[in-house]
Amino acid sequence: MAERLRDAVSPYLRSHADNPVDWWQWGPEPFAEAARRDIPVLVSIGYSTCHWCHVMARESFSDPALAGVLNEKFVAIKVDREEHPDVDSSFMAAASAFTQQLGWPLTVFATPEGHPFYAGTYFPPVPMQGRPSFREVLNAVFEAWSERRSDVEATSDAVAQAIAASDQETPGVLPTLEQLADITAELAAHEDREYGGFGRAPKFPVATVLLYLLDRGAAGASDSGASDSTLAQALAERMLDAMAASPLRDREEGGFFRYATERDWSDPHYERMLYDNALLLSAYARAGRTEVAEGIADFLLSVLRLPSGGFASGQDSESLIDGRKVEGEYYRYTDRSGLQPPALDDKVLTGWNGLAIEALALAGTLLQRPNWVEAAASAADQLLATHRRADGTLVRASTRFSTGERMSDASATLEDYGMLASALLQLALATGEVRYAVTARELIDACIDRPQALGAELRGSEVRGALAAQPPFAVPGGPDPVLAAHGTALANDPSEGAYPSGISAAASAAHRLFLLTGDLTYRDASRRAMELFAPLALQQPISFGASLSVMTALAADVTQLVVVSDDPGSELASVARRWLPVGGVSSVVTAAQAAAFAAAGFELYEGRTLQGGAAAAYLCRDFVCNLPVTDAAELRLP
Repeated sequence: MAERLRDAVSPYLRSHADNPVDWWQWGPEPFAEAARRDIPVLVSIGYSTCHWCHVMARESFSDPALAGVLNEKFVAIKVDREEHPDVDSSFMAAASAFTQQLGWPLTVFATPEGHPFYAGTYFPPVPMQGRPSFREVLNAVFEAWSERRSDVEATSDAVAQAIAASDQETPGVLPTLEQLADITAELAAHEDREYGGFGRAPKFPVATVLLYLLDRGAAGASDSGASDSTLAQALAERMLDAMAASPLRDREEGGFFRYATERDWSDPHYERMLYDNALLLSAYARAGRTEVAEGIADFLLSVLRLPSGGFASGQDSESLIDGRKVEGEYYRYTDRSGLQPPALDDKVLTGWNGLAIEALALAGTLLQRPNWVEAAASAADQLLATHRRADGTLVRASTRFSTGERMSDASATLEDYGMLASALLQLALATGEVRYAVTARELIDACIDRPQALGAELRGSEVRGALAAQPPFAVPGGPDPVLAAHGTALANDPSEGAYPSGISAAASAAHRLFLLTGDLTYRDASRRAMELFAPLALQQPISFGASLSVMTALAADVTQLVVVSDDPGSELASVARRWLPVGGVSSVVTAAQAAAFAAAGFELYEGRTLQGGAAAAYLCRDFVCNLPVTDAAELRLP
């Protein structure tokens, strides 16, 4: 029946191809079909490693009788939230008007004009615990559509207006050092001092918050001894150690599971996601937990890395054991040599691959694992060759079929541009290869509404004045065309959750570009983006770790270190590779590489040369540099 899903790029969609439900892929066509038939649309959103998505597929979408009701009364659209994160964000915002129990599978009913009028998550095949059955929901929704159309349309209009209003954030001001200290104290107050982590159950790694706490810990000295430095560092390290010692970590293959259902980190949901493990690799490497970092890197490189050189989105929680498909059983074995591993979602996502590339480049530099940096460079080269079009725009997702690689029609999102740009900048610092930094700059330039788009060639304060009236970052080519046509696209989606939002990723990359180029346009774009969401971050710090990291960087002193050394093993080079200044940058380049960066417009490298043929370190504050030193003992890092 669902022949439209058989050749989908998303493995999640292909897994529903044999359903008796007449599924459509996301696009304008199913909404046109709903208008032609004058029936509502059902949008079902999930992803490959989602346990309850599989449950609902088996219980309801595989039931021919229930599928018959669905096919008769609705046009059904199946969406992979990882392929279409903007679609998921828009419908999730709408669903919040109907339920506080948000999650996946997300089940949304909408008019043929794409305006939601009812939503929920998992619906069982029979009523249970006060939750109606899926059949009851279908019948009730269709009855409302048929007999109370004016009420349905009034609700859908109200939801659409609420989404539009929520997208208009009022800018605030960046938090002060005192407010950042208060945030650390607030997070500490939510710590589970017995088992580690925040709150009770379920327990998530919240890697972005851990990275923020590590930033606050490292920023203490440059913040004139900010009082929260020790507290933040200790809090992050306690949680990292608690997770490493818990069932959330797979000690056999090194990766971390998505979350634990119990307060003591036991009974995990066994899917292993690329984004979690990439961010946790950065965190454990920064905290000096070498053994755990090595395990995560091994998981990325031996399990999630695909033959193409890119990384799969995640690994399923269910595996086939003794002919039965069961969740988590595979991970209970210490000897897995004869077992079939859980399936990979082999969809390659640009943004998430950027997270993995950045983590491997950073961890490889800090822990002196050149093979990790080489793997990051290989993945980046593959991604740029396949996911960047000739016009410079990005592809959101791809997958490999026997007939070759297929590119998704899904629009690339801001997270793709921001995460890939951030990764390429980290890779440029790790390798000294300017080409990665140049590409990163091109990606962020494409997202900043520069003066050319305003119809004038402006410089300096005029640039900043013109940009101040514009959203700080926008996706090249605009948002998803179907959402845009329906008026439900979110221009400024701040949601972060388990990984950075597109806005925080782009802001982080822009700030680092400022550190390398001295171009105030990048700093101002980063600052304006963070001012836009500072009020939300101050209210809900547990949900805005990545944004708070950017705010910490913007609040810190600008400190830059360039070591020019043709000997990669020089003492100065080793010192620079181990130093990770918050709000600053540390770089090791050869003399030829320094000249290439300078020629490409990266002002920090102007005039950086060897001194009498010896390695030299240039320590700068706000682009004002000390005299170069050739002895590591003379290098006074803050």
